[in-house]
Amino acid sequence: MGLLSNRVQRESLKPGDHIYSWRAVYIYAHHGIYVGDEKVIHFTRRGQEVGTGTVLDVLLTSSGPARSRQPCSTCTPPEEGSGVVSSCLNCFLSGGVLYRFEYSVTPALFLAKARGGTCTLAGSEPDDAVVHRVKYLLENGFGCYNVFKNNCEDFAIYCKTGLLVVEQGTIGQSGQAVSIIGGPLAAALSTPLLLVTTNVYGMAAITVAVYCASRYVADIGMRKDVVKMSAEDLTRRLATGLLQVVEPQISATPARGSPLLLTQ
Repeated sequence: MGLLSNRVQRESLKPGDHIYSWRAVYIYAHHGIYVGDEKVIHFTRRGQEVGTGTVLDVLLTSSGPARSRQPCSTCTPPEEGSGVVSSCLNCFLSGGVLYRFEYSVTPALFLAKARGGTCTLAGSEPDDAVVHRVKYLLENGFGCYNVFKNNCEDFAIYCKTGLLVVEQGTIGQSGQAVSIIGGPLAAALSTPLLLVTTNVYGMAAITVAVYCASRYVADIGMRKDVVKMSAEDLTRRLATGLLQVVEPQISATPARGSPLLLTQ
């Protein structure tokens, strides 16, 4: 893998790998866990790759890959209303390029990645633990899906690390959510700093620095509002309402909120 690309060949995949593929014009990436035998388990919004429950879905859906009208003979049909699904590798990629998400990267490498949603500072658990967790969630679910609060990348990262954001924190849990929101937010937050320079290069440098800092502190490997939770405990808490997806608040000031909230 190169410094700026996590592209890999199919032959290098092993069960437990966190993989992803960029969709049209790199608007977003779809993430999943490879479990062997050309199968990938991933998290969706009732079978659709993205969704916010708002008018933004029109843009996200139109940018996604075109789906065949003919069902795949090798994929497992999803249960009604199920968000966690199993697909063959070809259907998961939808004609896109295969990439592998990186774990335990150095801060320098993390900041060198221009786009979030490709790596994390957090370490991964052993592959057998990852495969157990993702197969359990295939049978028992991962709560409701939202592209900004509880998405496919959040799902894959949880399967790899067992870590969940359960208290108030920065916007979003996943790197691509921070990328989508963090760019405009970084520009807004850096406005007071721009007053110290009138040079266009200085303005750009400040904006980039604020954006990179927001990605760094929001990474699950750096956050303090995370807990280690088994898949069995997670699904029990979701079923009883002890764990809920909450709406993050977006404003002109640094927003606070988290994808999952642990209640008493």
